[in-house]
Amino acid sequence: MNSYDLTVIIPTFNEMENIEKLIWTIISVFQQNSLHGEILVVDDMSTDGTIQIVQKFQKKQPDVHLIIREEDHGLSQSVVEGFKKAQSDIIQVVDADFSHPVDLIPVFYHKIHDEGYDICIGSRYTRGGEIQNWPLKRKLISRGATIIGRFLFPEITDPVSGFFAIKKEVVQNCTLKPRGYKILMEVLGKGQWESVAEIPFTFKDRELGESKLVASTITDYLGQCWDIGVHALTNHNTVVWKEWTKFLKFGLVGLSGIGVNTGILYLLTEYAGWYYLISSVFAIEGSIITNFLLNDAWTFSQGRNKHSEKWKRFFSFQIVSMVGVGINMSILFLLTEVGNLWYIVSNFIGIFVAFLWNYWINRTVTWGKQR
Repeated sequence: MNSYDLTVIIPTFNEMENIEKLIWTIISVFQQNSLHGEILVVDDMSTDGTIQIVQKFQKKQPDVHLIIREEDHGLSQSVVEGFKKAQSDIIQVVDADFSHPVDLIPVFYHKIHDEGYDICIGSRYTRGGEIQNWPLKRKLISRGATIIGRFLFPEITDPVSGFFAIKKEVVQNCTLKPRGYKILMEVLGKGQWESVAEIPFTFKDRELGESKLVASTITDYLGQCWDIGVHALTNHNTVVWKEWTKFLKFGLVGLSGIGVNTGILYLLTEYAGWYYLISSVFAIEGSIITNFLLNDAWTFSQGRNKHSEKWKRFFSFQIVSMVGVGINMSILFLLTEVGNLWYIVSNFIGIFVAFLWNYWINRTVTWGKQR
C-alpha cells in the first residue's frame, strides 16, 4: 500500500520565478486539509536554477521529490514519468506557473477518494469556469483544440485541460505516447476509466517566466488525436471506440428512418389518397418517433440520462430533429439556388450536415449525462 494520500506532479523547465512559492503553497494546502501528500517535481534539465531550488527543499522537506530528465524533453513526457514514479494511488497534475489554483487540490482528491471517480478534470469551459488574461489568438487556438477533443470525448467540456487528477490504476497498464502539452487527451484516449467528474476553475495566465507554447504544439496535438483514433481501432475497450460505436448505431437508425419515412409517405399517398405534402408531414413524424425509440433503447441505452424522463428525452429529440430538417432544407436551397449545385448533391450535403447536428446535440443534450 502506498504511503501517501496523493502525489502532486509539477512538470518544470526554467521555472525559477515560480517553483519555490508554488511548493510552499501546496505544502500549506496539504497541512490545512490534513493530507499526507507527495510533491514530485519532474524537470527537463532547467538552466535557470530551478533544479537547485528544489534540491534545497529536499533537504528540509522529505515529501518533496525531484526527477531530472536528461533526454526526450517535453511536458507530457515529464508527466508520464511522474505517473511511473508517484508513490500514491491518486495523482494530481498542476502547472508550475500558478495558472492552476492549487487550493482546489483537496476538491480533486475528494472527488476521486470519496466519490469514487476515476478522473477529475479542472474545466475552463464548464459552467463557472473561465480564462483570464489570454490574447484572442490563444483563446481561439484553445477553443479549436477543445472542439476537436470533444469529437472524441463529447461529454467532457475541457479534454485538453492541464489541471486534472486520476487514479493511478487508470494509466498503470496502458502504453502512453506522450507529446506536446495535452497529456490529458492521451490519458482519456488510452487509459482504463469509466467515470469522470469536472469542476470549474479560473485559468490565469502566467505572471512570471515565459510561455512554452510554440507552433509545433498544434501539429503535435493533431498527431496525438490521430494516434488516439488509430489506437481505438485495435482497442475496443477504450472510451473512444465506444463513442464511435454510438455514432455508427445512430447512423444505422437514421437509415432505418429513411425507410420508415418512405413507407409511410407511399402508403398514405397511394392507398389513403392523401395529398403528398400532407402525407410527408406524417411520414417525417413517424420516422422521428421510430428513430427516437431505437436510439433510446439501443444507441444510448447504457449512457442515457436517467435524470430525464422518457417524454422529456423525446421532446428534446423532436426539437433537435425539426431543426435538423430546417438545416437540411436551407442547405439544399442555398447550394442549389445560390451555389448552382445539382440539387441531388446539395441534398446529400444537407443530409450530412443535419446528421452531424442531430448526433452532436442529441449526444450531449438529449442523452447527455446530468451534470
